[in-house]
Amino acid sequence: MKNRSWLLMALLLAAGAAHAQLYRWVGPDGKVTYSDTPPPSSARGVETKNVTAGPSTNGLPYELAQAVKANPVVLYTGTKCSPCEDGRTMLKTRGIPYTEKTVASNDDIAKLKQISGDQQLPVLTVGARKQKGFESNAWDAMLNEAGYPQSNRLPPNYVNPPPEAAAPKAKSAAAPQAPAAAERPSSDALPDTPPPAGNAPPGFRF
Repeated sequence: MKNRSWLLMALLLAAGAAHAQLYRWVGPDGKVTYSDTPPPSSARGVETKNVTAGPSTNGLPYELAQAVKANPVVLYTGTKCSPCEDGRTMLKTRGIPYTEKTVASNDDIAKLKQISGDQQLPVLTVGARKQKGFESNAWDAMLNEAGYPQSNRLPPNYVNPPPEAAAPKAKSAAAPQAPAAAERPSSDALPDTPPPAGNAPPGFRF
């Protein structure tokens, strides 16, 4: 029953938002509430869930809207990746609504491997189909098979949802409290920590 309530709330929000944070909590009277706004401080049993709905189909021509619903397009990209930029340009020129997933953290890399079995970028998924690396002809063929129009039919004011991490981190409902000063270990007891890594993890192949 709880899963059904989460699903109903997600479907309602999906119609108007590309991504949203949902909250579930129990009020003082025992009533369970689902909402996209944070709960009051008196709430208990707070749970959160991130929902990604993908590009909106509002205002799209019928043929394009049907293709988006049946075979959503997702583009996995990295920083300083020329083929990724070429892929973005190709999708925008053809007028393809798509969701962009950025790969920067180790969790993102693990998610990318689940999708494509590799670390090569970019990766394009069209419904159940996927293509590693940017190949204009291969991407066009996948989009054609999925029913996307071959010419740009997007409304002039259409905007794709903003890019998000391939493996977004769940946000806790309440920030954990810092330990008391007496409970904190002394600086002498702290282990040596390695220097921080750069923005982009090693091992990418473009």
